[in-house]
Amino acid sequence: MQPPSRRTLLTFGLLLTAGATLTACTGGNGTDPAASAGGRRPDPDEPIRLRAVAATDTLLAGYDALLPQAPQLQPLRAEVAQHRAALQPSTTIPPTTPATPPTAAPTTLPALAALERQTAQSRLADLAAASPQLARLLASVATAGVLHATTLGDSTPTPAPSPATPSTVPTPGEAATPFQEALSAEHAAIYGYGVVGARLPDDQQRTDARTALAAHQSRRDAWQRLLAGTGATPTAAAAGYQLPFPVTDTPAATRLAAHLETRLTTVYADLVAAAPAPHRPLAADALRECALRAHHWGATPTPFPGIPNTPATTPTP
Repeated sequence: MQPPSRRTLLTFGLLLTAGATLTACTGGNGTDPAASAGGRRPDPDEPIRLRAVAATDTLLAGYDALLPQAPQLQPLRAEVAQHRAALQPSTTIPPTTPATPPTAAPTTLPALAALERQTAQSRLADLAAASPQLARLLASVATAGVLHATTLGDSTPTPAPSPATPSTVPTPGEAATPFQEALSAEHAAIYGYGVVGARLPDDQQRTDARTALAAHQSRRDAWQRLLAGTGATPTAAAAGYQLPFPVTDTPAATRLAAHLETRLTTVYADLVAAAPAPHRPLAADALRECALRAHHWGATPTPFPGIPNTPATTPTP
């Protein structure tokens, strides 16, 4: 028997390792005059970080206003505090005092949920202007905010981003590789959901699996169109893929679904950093959708969806 082909094994491995492939970003090779002179190097991301921290402080104040009557909010509040630390610019901003919330602090759980969702949407407005790694962090934190809103009971649909115009389609040399990686991951997810659906009872779970499969097929088609528009040949699906663990019953099937979605969040968080700025909202939207589906299938929550390791509390000087 011939050993499995590289492609057969590739993409489930990609779901484990794509982060290492896509997270690299280039830096300047010149000498920084401010750094050479002993001064603090200007951080072009600082205005974005300041806006993000201010929005986070408003969220923290909202949580603090409700914690006395809703102590169950403490884990979500702790995650928001982690977001603040990760978004903190190099010029440290002291945390706001919990005892002095803003006048508009929410007074009900639905109001807090709405604030989480609004804040998540506002973070995405800075994706194009941010550095690649800050864009990745903003997309992750925005996704966490949508998950918080969902946990708090807000099911308001998030508007889909507008597709990039033809003039902003990346050239093959500019960004074909990260989109090919995303396409390969979608091929594997589609195969995986075929296994998931076959092991689920014919009830709501199987319906949910079909819905997820259709979403991944749609995302696959979008990446194929984008790549074809660059003149690149989209990566084809393999005949089969090696599963990360045996799937013989319903619990294993739901665990596989959670695994697929969780690994795809890493692929898409890294794509936010690797993609040209006009395409970052599409990658962030894919990250959000995968994180919500992972949550639905019972994946362990994380403060930074798609980012395996907790980001540093301050940017590199």
